[in-house]
Amino acid sequence: MTSPFSALDQDALALARSLVERPARRERLWPVLAAAGLLAISALAFATAMIMAPPLISEHVAAGRDAN
Repeated sequence: MTSPFSALDQDALALARSLVERPARRERLWPVLAAAGLLAISALAFATAMIMAPPLISEHVAAGRDAN
């Protein structure tokens, strides 16, 4: 099926539409990198705290047994 005849130039109309359109907004990357960096630093801080924390039980396990 053919389109009806139009007095408008299709190429000029497409050019005008492309000039009027807003440019596509680019995604910003720094918030993603900041969040990943914050999570990495907090994971390292928690790992360091777990390694450096004293054990919960400070008495020796064999201290309650008799030496017999």
